[in-house]
Amino acid sequence: MYAPIQNDSFLRACLRQPTDHTPVWLMRQAGRYLPEYRATRAQAGSFMGLATNTDYATEVTLQPLERYALDAAILFSDILTVPDAMGLGLSFAMGEGPKFERAVRDEAAVAQLAVPDMDKLRYVFDAVTSIRKALNGRVPLIGFSGSPWTLACYMVEGAGSDDYRLVKSMMYRRPDLMHRILAVNADAVALYLNTQIESGAQAVMVFDSWGGVLADGAFQEFSLAYTQRVLKQLKREHDGQRIPHIVFTKGGGLWLEQMAALEPDVLGLDWTVNLKSARERVGGRVALQGNLDPNVLFADPDQIRAEVTKSLESFGAPGPVHSNGTVDSHIFNLGHGISQHTPPESVSALVDAVHEVSRRLRQPV
Repeated sequence: MYAPIQNDSFLRACLRQPTDHTPVWLMRQAGRYLPEYRATRAQAGSFMGLATNTDYATEVTLQPLERYALDAAILFSDILTVPDAMGLGLSFAMGEGPKFERAVRDEAAVAQLAVPDMDKLRYVFDAVTSIRKALNGRVPLIGFSGSPWTLACYMVEGAGSDDYRLVKSMMYRRPDLMHRILAVNADAVALYLNTQIESGAQAVMVFDSWGGVLADGAFQEFSLAYTQRVLKQLKREHDGQRIPHIVFTKGGGLWLEQMAALEPDVLGLDWTVNLKSARERVGGRVALQGNLDPNVLFADPDQIRAEVTKSLESFGAPGPVHSNGTVDSHIFNLGHGISQHTPPESVSALVDAVHEVSRRLRQPV
């Protein structure tokens, strides 16, 4: 059904297999920093008009690959599709973040939550299949979801938040309700990601975007435990191919060892985590992904190259092959999503530097 993969460096790095360069992709690489994306969004009329149209979603997913030598594509969608399918009424106003028409703030609202019928998310799965075909084996396709905790933040707050007062109030005052939300979310996310895999996704990523706002102790109980519940249900193989699992917790550097113990294939790092230190802490157990500060992309090309070099040198060369046939591997990425204000030419400087410098670091001394 699909063309053979031509560039499998991303998948190899996820599985800690040797590669001839450090693969690179960017969170939110299909997005508002690209003029061609903005033009397509204008045609679609709205963000959800873009995300729910198979042709548009395919087009914008491939746009950055036409400009840059990226080593992976990531599905164009949103982390909040799952709670939208639960009936909460997701909308995006121009210039504003996502909002839900119906927030989940009391016992009655929590009691109504259930794992949604995946047919309500058919537009996502159709897009996955369409993108995989359109890629024609060029690079792998990553599917994704928000984590159970991150979805709960939006579901309770009704939108983004600066202080997470409503969701944390529920967590502390009615932990029973919070655990109910998180259990439903975890099972929904697992089913959603497995259906993406069945539709053509070659790796899947869980974005725990707001795990880092939790106190130590609360993170383990309300975020980590439910990420584990997702991972335990995920397919590890499909059509004879191994499907890597990636977990990214923004602000999660304190808990790297505990996240590695969940046995994902890859841990994403934000810009607060030193790559050398992270490799020492969890090397040999998981691959690492990250972690350049997105604001580096507002610097001059020479400065971008210097920061990329520092990051790659911090991780170092993959090193010797371990007894189990793996190496310590790194996938280059930003420490969070690319800013909409990023000059497109800055991404060229970054991608070219990652490939050139990482190949040099692999040369024998």
